Amino acid sequence: MRLHRLTVAAFGPFAGTEAVDFDALAAGGLFLLRGATGAGKSSVLDAVCFALYGDVPGARRANRLRSDHADPLRLTEVRLELTLGGRRLEIIRLPEQQRPKKKGTGWTTERAQTLLREWAADTGDGTPGWRPVSKSHQEAGEEIQRLIGMSREQFCQVVLLPQGDFARFLRADSEERGKLLRRLFDTERFQQVESWLAERRRAQEAAVQSDQRRLRALADKAEQAAGPAAEPAADWVPGEDETAHPAAADLTGAVLGWAAILRSGAAEQLAVADAALAGAESAHEEAGRARAAAEELSGRQRRHRDSALQAARLAEDEPAMERDGRRLAAAQAAVGVESVLRLRESADGAHRAAREEEHRHREALTRAGHPDGPGLARAEEPELARAERRLRDEAVRLEAAQEDERRCTALAREQRTADAERRRAEELAEEARDWLDDFEERLAALQEEQADTRAAGARVEQLDARSAEVTRRLAAARRRDALRAEIADAGPRVLGLRAEALNAREHSQDLRERRLAGMAAELAARLRAGEACRVCGSPEHPAPARPTGGQVGAADEDRARAAQTAAEQAADTAERGLADLRVHEAAAAGAAGPDATEALAEALAVLEREHREASRVAERLGPLTQRIERLAQEQTTRLAALRDAGERSAALTARIQTLHGEQEELAARVAAARGDAPSVADRSTALSRLADQVTALAGAARARTEAAARLKDADGELAAAAVSAGFGSAEEARAVLLPASERERLEARLERHRSARAAVERLLAEPELVAAAACPAADLPGTQARLQGATDRLRRAHAAQDAARRRCEELAGIGRQLAALAASLAPALVRFARINRLASLAAGTSTENRLRMRLESYVLAARLEQVAAAASDRLVRMSGGRYTLVHSDDRGTGNRRSGLALRVVDAWTGTERDTATLSGGESFFASLALALGLADVVTDEAGGMPLDTLFIDEGFGTLDEQALEEVMDVLDGLRERDRAVGIVSHVADLRTRIPAQLLVRKGRSGSTLALARREDV
Repeated sequence: MRLHRLTVAAFGPFAGTEAVDFDALAAGGLFLLRGATGAGKSSVLDAVCFALYGDVPGARRANRLRSDHADPLRLTEVRLELTLGGRRLEIIRLPEQQRPKKKGTGWTTERAQTLLREWAADTGDGTPGWRPVSKSHQEAGEEIQRLIGMSREQFCQVVLLPQGDFARFLRADSEERGKLLRRLFDTERFQQVESWLAERRRAQEAAVQSDQRRLRALADKAEQAAGPAAEPAADWVPGEDETAHPAAADLTGAVLGWAAILRSGAAEQLAVADAALAGAESAHEEAGRARAAAEELSGRQRRHRDSALQAARLAEDEPAMERDGRRLAAAQAAVGVESVLRLRESADGAHRAAREEEHRHREALTRAGHPDGPGLARAEEPELARAERRLRDEAVRLEAAQEDERRCTALAREQRTADAERRRAEELAEEARDWLDDFEERLAALQEEQADTRAAGARVEQLDARSAEVTRRLAAARRRDALRAEIADAGPRVLGLRAEALNAREHSQDLRERRLAGMAAELAARLRAGEACRVCGSPEHPAPARPTGGQVGAADEDRARAAQTAAEQAADTAERGLADLRVHEAAAAGAAGPDATEALAEALAVLEREHREASRVAERLGPLTQRIERLAQEQTTRLAALRDAGERSAALTARIQTLHGEQEELAARVAAARGDAPSVADRSTALSRLADQVTALAGAARARTEAAARLKDADGELAAAAVSAGFGSAEEARAVLLPASERERLEARLERHRSARAAVERLLAEPELVAAAACPAADLPGTQARLQGATDRLRRAHAAQDAARRRCEELAGIGRQLAALAASLAPALVRFARINRLASLAAGTSTENRLRMRLESYVLAARLEQVAAAASDRLVRMSGGRYTLVHSDDRGTGNRRSGLALRVVDAWTGTERDTATLSGGESFFASLALALGLADVVTDEAGGMPLDTLFIDEGFGTLDEQALEEVMDVLDGLRERDRAVGIVSHVADLRTRIPAQLLVRKGRSGSTLALARREDV
């Protein structure tokens, strides 16, 4: 992965658009990111991470992405151009953010956007350029992570080596170190193996416990099925609270034997129940036969009695049946006259209805109100037909006049509409002229106010510059006043220290002189009899000098000299500090100028008030500009409306005149056709109504004539039919007629009587019924009581036999279940022991796992061992061959498990100690070596993706010159294979060591980026 170009807009501290050309910056391999604290050096790394993953590193994730300095109309955007897997890509990301609404006031939310593009030699038209790959957040993120081969957490730990993170990793305990390694190396699958083994152990233990519970449950079921008289269960039946244990397999043999005893007893009880059931069935069959014979005799006797009673009732009904027979014969003879009679009644009803209809139509025509109505009401059918044809022809002629009348009405309505539209057009034109009369005056007023706001905007810029100058001078004045106070306090202190130094010097000289004066006594004290004098060489010492009171020795002189040196150094330090204060005070006084601090503060307050007022006025520039634009647009609209209204008014006036002429011509023709009627339509309607009435009357007259002819024919047919049926007249036939339903009812009644009489006679003649009537009455209660007793005995025998059979079946089923359980319980216990051992080993709780190391920790320990080996290669060079990192399997204190400990080996002392004992500088290059080693291992783990660009964030300030030189040698080695390394640091020495630099400058309006070379610094 190699970065080429980064562009940020309104991102973090960068208010505007800033770009970083990594190709130019990283041409020499090493480059430096420097700037003041808070300027935004780490924000450059945040932008790279945000472009790749849509998020920033974890330590800064809570910060807002959008710059507080940015223009509200400028959207936050990050563009990153890089090469991944041999592909030149460009990533554009915009986070979710608030922006002003394009229409109206207020704010709206701009949704997050992502665009992934790839450079292609041919974009489809034969030219090279950027080809879109995806606009989806998810698709772009998955493609980038696939090409990089690392998650965001791994990328931030491997490529953006974070400030302080690896120092914490170096000193962390095993648990904290495991959390980071787990994220980087994705060892979740080993944790899943641990969980799977634990789950399998719980499942296997539950299965064994379930078998034990089944054993107890089967014993309970067997004892319950055998009944209270069976062999009781022994004490070896397992209890409900017992847990899985291999000895449970020995219990199955005893349970199987006890179950066999229960089955034998149940078989004996079933044999006894079968014999009792056979006797009860025989007795029940005999009682059933006796009961059936009694019921058969009782039924025959009851049928004979019922038949005799039925024959008596039929004899009583015989006279009524004879009368109904005669009535039915007469009605059937008159059936031939019935249809002719109904036809005559129908013809008579039709004749009466036709006469009434004709009379109604003549009355209606008389009342119609038309002059010809009464005469037509008295006319006959031919005259009515001629009048109808005449009226229809006249109505047809009036249809054309009706069309003229409708057109005339439409023209009048169209004239009214056009006149109203003309008045509206004239009103709109008048309104537009009134508005345009005041346009110039309002425009001039707004333009004058706009000029004032622009002047206020210029005034704001001037006040900003003046405020910045006064603020700088005020800060310098305050610093000047503070320094003067310090100088006033430091002057007497310097004088006192200098006096103390002079006193110490005089005291030291005094002691030296006194020692020189007593030096003879000091030398005489060292003389020994027979030894040569160091001054004269004589072995004899006749009169050595004697020490006087207050003798000064070498120790006294040394103490006085040390006190003198300390006092002089303190005085010199104080004088240098006082001189520095005076230099700083002079610089601050020069920057502050001659004005007093209070005057500068008051001047700044005045400038701030003026700035607020000018800003308030300048803020109206945007709304005023919009108002002027809207006023100009309104003028254009009003002019167009005035022009359109004039044109429309002229067109409508011409249209009204044309319509008026056409209407006058049509009105003359309509008046001639209308006559005395209110309108042509009314006259046409009256003629049509009269023609309809004449037509209806003619039809009614024809219908009355035809009905009279049909009535006459029906009278003749009725008289002939009555004579043919044997009746003297039609009236005689009508008197004996019966409805068809009545005739059918009488026929059915006579047939039922004949059938019932024949059936009763057959029953009374049956020999079985005659013989049964001669026998005594059947004893039904006695036979029923004997049958009920036999049935109760049979039911009890059946219940006993069924219970015995079910007992045998249940005990047999329980025996089979016990046999199957005996076959499965032993291998289940073996499986449980095996999985329990594996799960304990993987979880680190087994005694066989002496290090108490979990499976995942074991894998992480192997990875940490690789990291320590890779880190030691660089740490040896950084520490001048002194330190190496080693992985340790030692167990932690208390209950902590082992596997993720780090130790540092000191080659100078040959000892191995904890990494927390390293000094600040040693911790930095040990952490850096560890981070670089981890980067190598993670890169190999991710598939060997080359990382051509790395960033190291801070930590160099803890190194001395020699350590810094060794660390820089290691970093120079990272540039091998065309790798670029970016260093984020404040260290001044790095400015001279690294030529390529990216400067981050901060200001009141936001930070900016600029490329610089060492000679430009």
